[in-house]
Amino acid sequence: MSGPYTPYTSDTTSALHWHPQAAAIPQATAADPWPVAQVQALFEMPFMALMLHAQTVHHAHWPAGDIELATLLSVKTGGCPENCGYCPQSAAYDTGVQAGKLMDLAEVTRAAQAAKEAGASRFCMGAAWRAPKDRDIALVSAMIAAVKALGLESCATLGMLAPHQAQALSDAGLDYYNHNLDTGPDYYRDVVSTRQYEERLDTLSHVRAAGIRVCCGGIVGMGETPVDRAALLAQLANMQPYPESVPINSLVRVPGTPLADSEPLDPLDFVRVIAVARIVMPQARIRLSAGRQQLGEAVQTLCFMAGANSIFYGDKLLVTGNPEADSDAKLLAKLGLASLKTAA
Repeated sequence: MSGPYTPYTSDTTSALHWHPQAAAIPQATAADPWPVAQVQALFEMPFMALMLHAQTVHHAHWPAGDIELATLLSVKTGGCPENCGYCPQSAAYDTGVQAGKLMDLAEVTRAAQAAKEAGASRFCMGAAWRAPKDRDIALVSAMIAAVKALGLESCATLGMLAPHQAQALSDAGLDYYNHNLDTGPDYYRDVVSTRQYEERLDTLSHVRAAGIRVCCGGIVGMGETPVDRAALLAQLANMQPYPESVPINSLVRVPGTPLADSEPLDPLDFVRVIAVARIVMPQARIRLSAGRQQLGEAVQTLCFMAGANSIFYGDKLLVTGNPEADSDAKLLAKLGLASLKTAA
């Protein structure tokens, strides 16, 4: 595609003037700030123009250019009754992951201390539950208090929450709750059938109502179409407010899961997702999450250029591999990027 565009403007509508069907692209409204077709049009921009536009938006909203370092610990692994097609922790699949009990408080505290010493500023705790029981909430609340006592931001991902459970986590001081939408609403049923998309949205609503900040993103490379990716980002961007933290995962193809044989995603398509996420959610932390190990330094660098400003930091994400902290520190140093903790 070719045609005139205005890459230097922060006005996305102007930046889409190059599109041959620009007149047919639905315009934003107060109720629908980002129509799916408008997000899709961003994906269809020439790659260099999209990158420049994303950089312009990023620098306007994040002039310090720092990178947030977050560490994720699986505090309860395996045995999940959900059948998410990407997940090695599902009890429905034979992936070699053994179901375990909830970690004890002392062990979690030691892991949080180690994460802090390695440079992390946020500590995330994940549990493989469909939904926690109230007694689980009480135990996790003690973990939240321990993490906060170390001066770290706290985050938890525990599955679906009832309103009173979200309020209990808020009362415990939880800073962020992670609950990903995974993909666009139309493709969701092809990925998981044990829950509905609306149930995900309900939990996010409970979290917001309890005053907890939202961490919500998705996974790409699961066989979805470009329109599905646009629909995911539109769903996120149209939340009022949109999530403060948006993890973008590249599918880790785990043997034994239904999506193990998915076609690998073109690396530049992954970069496009980061760039469009930055444009439609300019004030969110866009986080490189699962699958970063397989991207390599060059693609990660493009993602930082496209507006990513957060990474999961540490050698493991729940049960899958992640670049080692030393490798990350060396890459950030080579790029002249400061972590949030050390940025001036």
